[in-house]
Amino acid sequence: MSGLRMAVLVSGGGTNLQSVIDAVEAGALSSQIVCVISNKETAYGLERARKHNIPAYFINPKEEGFDEKLLARLKEDQIDLVVLAGYIKILSSDLIQTYKHRIINIHPSLLPKFGGKGFYGIHVHEAVLAAGEKESGATVHYVDEGVDTGEIILQRKVVVETDDTPESLQARILEQIEHKILVEAIKKLEGSH
Repeated sequence: MSGLRMAVLVSGGGTNLQSVIDAVEAGALSSQIVCVISNKETAYGLERARKHNIPAYFINPKEEGFDEKLLARLKEDQIDLVVLAGYIKILSSDLIQTYKHRIINIHPSLLPKFGGKGFYGIHVHEAVLAAGEKESGATVHYVDEGVDTGEIILQRKVVVETDDTPESLQARILEQIEHKILVEAIKKLEGSH
């Protein structure tokens, strides 16, 4: 069975993107990354893509027709699966409907806890520690019309250490969980394709 044609959307450094690139190159995934798209021109994720000869596009969210341009790019590249890997922008309902159950996101908490508006990046880990949580982790879920409310595909936990800072918790979740479960979730979807 052939793999999925993936588009990976990033807004930052792209370490989760790198884990998917590595898995594809190692043959752990049968899917291919057809393109990488960012809403930030300076996102290092675009550079990562170029280093691996993956077409990389910046689509300016401040320009009119952003959502239409994004949708057009996905359609032109015949994308089967849209992977949000640290993409900090809400998708249009048009795009979500077009790719219903074909958009996944990785979120750095145990959803439904610490999800929704304002919960991204370091803010999630600050909130987890402020709430005195004993464990945290990451979740891969389908994207729906809500923010971080879609059906959960995979979730994995870590223990919150007593001396954790938001930065140390973020680093541990990223390295120990996010990089692994994003690839596992894609593999799972390949099996059901």
